[in-house]
Amino acid sequence: MKMVEIGYNHRHGRSFCIDRPNGTESWLMLIVKTPAHFRIKGKDIRTGAHSFIIFRPETPQYYFPASNEYFDDWMHFFPDEDEQKMMEELNIPLDRPVDITDITEMSEMIRSMCFEHYSANTFKEKAIDLYFQLLMYKTSEKLRKKEVFVDRPEGIYSEKLLWIRQSIYRWPGRDYSIDDMAKELSLSRSRFQHIYTETFGVSVNKDVITSRLSKAAELLRTTDLSVKDVGINVGYSNTSYFVKLFGSSYGLTPLQFRQSEEKR
Repeated sequence: MKMVEIGYNHRHGRSFCIDRPNGTESWLMLIVKTPAHFRIKGKDIRTGAHSFIIFRPETPQYYFPASNEYFDDWMHFFPDEDEQKMMEELNIPLDRPVDITDITEMSEMIRSMCFEHYSANTFKEKAIDLYFQLLMYKTSEKLRKKEVFVDRPEGIYSEKLLWIRQSIYRWPGRDYSIDDMAKELSLSRSRFQHIYTETFGVSVNKDVITSRLSKAAELLRTTDLSVKDVGINVGYSNTSYFVKLFGSSYGLTPLQFRQSEEKR
């Protein structure tokens, strides 16, 4: 694969709009982290908090925020024949946006690819190729899970479960009570936890922690907020607990993480 340009976690305001009637010469992949509007073949499509799209060359591109801000990861690239065949075999959708419940893994792969692309590493092109292949497999896996879980007995709760999970990743700083979430689905606490884990392959508590720490990492990278204020912003009023939790996930304290990001 030939990488042209890549960007991770770019932020834009409400006035942001991409309008390319003739598309681009390269392929374009977007991982959008906020609600957005796309115009595809004259039809307006609104996506949720997390979505994904790959535009082929010369495909018209028109999209803009559906909220006050817009965050995305993006990549202009040229896949080789084998990679195009792989996308086809994995049923990766092209030229249309698809809602993805959890984009955390996908976004982290873009982050790694971005680091490699702008590095002087000897084997960076091979590393990017491997990351891209893994990204396609993970994307396909997430799309298949989205398709099949509505056919399970738990599928009657699908829309509310998706809404709950999207809320967790969109508003990580909120207080998420398992009892309140279970009540939304008229389920017992234990039944709700079981169905949530069966549906998404991860517990609701793990999702809350992942969402909060991912947002914390973003704030540490992009703001000058103190560690205490970052913790409060993502729902942890106890700074010591926040630092311990962050360290167990990232292998660094929040301050060490911020310093390591500044060196990149």
